[in-house]
Amino acid sequence: MEITWYGHSCFRLAERGKATVVTDPFDESIGYPLPKLKADVVTVSHDAPGHSNVDNVKSYQRLIRGPGEYEIGGVFIIGAAMHSVNPDSYRYNVAYMFDYDGLSVVHLGDLDHVPHQSTIETMGAVDIVLVPVGGGAGLNATQAAEVVSMLEPGIVIPMHYKTDESRLELEPVDRFLKEMGVSRIQQEEVLKVTKSSLPEQTQIVVLGCSR
Repeated sequence: MEITWYGHSCFRLAERGKATVVTDPFDESIGYPLPKLKADVVTVSHDAPGHSNVDNVKSYQRLIRGPGEYEIGGVFIIGAAMHSVNPDSYRYNVAYMFDYDGLSVVHLGDLDHVPHQSTIETMGAVDIVLVPVGGGAGLNATQAAEVVSMLEPGIVIPMHYKTDESRLELEPVDRFLKEMGVSRIQQEEVLKVTKSSLPEQTQIVVLGCSR
């Protein structure tokens, strides 16, 4: 399958013969140029300008914006409630797991806390995790590193962090890399991966922002 990052928390997941998914499309207020997006399925983790600009996605057939189990175009999708636990800054949030013939990809949305181990276990084996690392309304670098250690995925793709284009008050990805003890990273414009090509040890892939 191919995973493309468009900035913030917006990704495109695509595999030949399967439904194409776009996650958390953003609007212009975030700072990134609006990409040209087309998909069969759109998922929204929560209703915010940086995550729910569904109108920017063309030709989608299904919109998912809540917990549940779905099977669409050969892709099995589970939406799990992972709302904020902070009563002073409560935020509705849904994490999504996408299963492409046994290759599992988890998008954590704006997760802002380290979940209980029992919650992690309900997700099963995670091959690829798309994790917020820049703080703000999502996990900070230290929390993100702890969540990664609990999930033990094959590949980690950071999202929701400060870039030159982002207008949000977030931390840069470097802080997360430092927390992970990583000095060398794999950088890709588009990640192409199969179940058989997953690394034996957790690997961090920093994607370039596509247009």
